Amino acid sequence: MRKLRNKKGMGTVEIVIIIAVLVSLALIFREGLISYGQRVMSFCFDESKVIGSL
Repeated sequence: MRKLRNKKGMGTVEIVIIIAVLVSLALIFREGLISYGQRVMSFCFDESKVIGSL
């Protein structure tokens, strides 16, 4: 009966599963994420675009 009520390890297992899903999604959509990140960085560090959008 005590083992059925003991749920100390459930949080750790859930976090590991969530991390595994996020890593697998990042690997699947790697190219899209890289191109998106490059576009965001080029926009943020290009002063003419930032000043022009204000």
